[in-house]
Amino acid sequence: MKDLKKDLKGKYNGNESNYVLEFLDSENDDNKKSPWTYRFESGFAKLMGVKCAIAHNSGTSTLHSCLDAIGVGFGDEVIMPAQTVSMVAFVTISQNAVPVFADSDPDTFNISPEDFEKKITNKTKAVIPVHMHGLPADLNPIMKIARKHNIVVIEDCAQSILAKYKGKTVGTIGDMASYSFETKKHLSTGEGGMVITNNEDYAVKIRKFGGLGYRTLTGGAGIKPLLPEEFQNPFFKRHDQIGLNYRMPEVVAAIGLAQLERIEFLVERRRKVAEFYLDALNDCDWIIPQKVEADCVHVYWTFTVRYEGMEKHGTSWREFYNAYKNNGGDGFYGGLGLVYQEPFMQEKPFLNHRLPKDHPLLQGKFNYENGLCPIAESTQPKLMQFKTNYRDLEEAKKQGQILKKTIKQIEGK
Repeated sequence: MKDLKKDLKGKYNGNESNYVLEFLDSENDDNKKSPWTYRFESGFAKLMGVKCAIAHNSGTSTLHSCLDAIGVGFGDEVIMPAQTVSMVAFVTISQNAVPVFADSDPDTFNISPEDFEKKITNKTKAVIPVHMHGLPADLNPIMKIARKHNIVVIEDCAQSILAKYKGKTVGTIGDMASYSFETKKHLSTGEGGMVITNNEDYAVKIRKFGGLGYRTLTGGAGIKPLLPEEFQNPFFKRHDQIGLNYRMPEVVAAIGLAQLERIEFLVERRRKVAEFYLDALNDCDWIIPQKVEADCVHVYWTFTVRYEGMEKHGTSWREFYNAYKNNGGDGFYGGLGLVYQEPFMQEKPFLNHRLPKDHPLLQGKFNYENGLCPIAESTQPKLMQFKTNYRDLEEAKKQGQILKKTIKQIEGK
């Protein structure tokens, strides 16, 4: 493990620039013999201990490919957390399916297994547990419920690379898993994503859907080699399913491979930053971090807490935010709004445009009223997400000290 006090400056300070230059060298035969995407996929699969890894151009397209691979279609239902990114609902609707929202666990802020089970119908095709903020969702009961009802489990690991659940790496427990490499993620390529699975049938379908439906695509190794006379033949048929162009560019894969070489370090640095915040919360019972079970490893995409300062000290979320900023803090983010309370789900512009509003199978399916997920609704306005992607640990330590100072001010006022 690299020294966490070193490697402070710059975001891409491993082999990123070297690999990009190698890719840009048009005379470099290795670019054809061993494509960068193949190298990145192989390395990622090895890291996760799975058979197949399929690179994509984003963590949204990965989810879309997963839903298509399992045959999610018109009128099917996909269960997801109420409090997560809206893209999970976007791709569901893009498949002409219905998003169904499950409530949050009050202590972990992740999807509630109990409410997931309550939301199952005979139309439920998949569940997408999202490991929010880097903390694993409670997968054992989710998997047990899903297997009982023949529901496919797609883990959303966009924020949780290398997190552990009961000794297992998240992403390797469900039927498949989606990762994002957007600019703020642990492993960042600017944009990009990956799907992993041990199911080779799913892998082939995922790669074809994200690769323009070419029939020669395979799950584990990209395109199957063909002799020139085969694909140059005018009678050669190229496509055996519908597919979109979700492929990862080679230059992005080169950056990803370099980031992959440092991923343990990048994750451990965020965990170290989280320690500074946890230290600041010693003896504070009104700023409550996500509950981490003893057999789980949190990787802290953000350090997320539930704020109870209004109830305890009469200090609102905004007042605490301003005090933290006035003390020199960088600020922090609020929790994502509940998906079903976003304008697109309230106004439903996709009905008739994508889905027939009056179709019998859809009657009552898009009526998302307040009170649908009461725990998520009460928790979301109280969430605070503190940054963990500091590259200078001294600056991160300073932010922890500022948090502690702000807490003392509120308690002493």
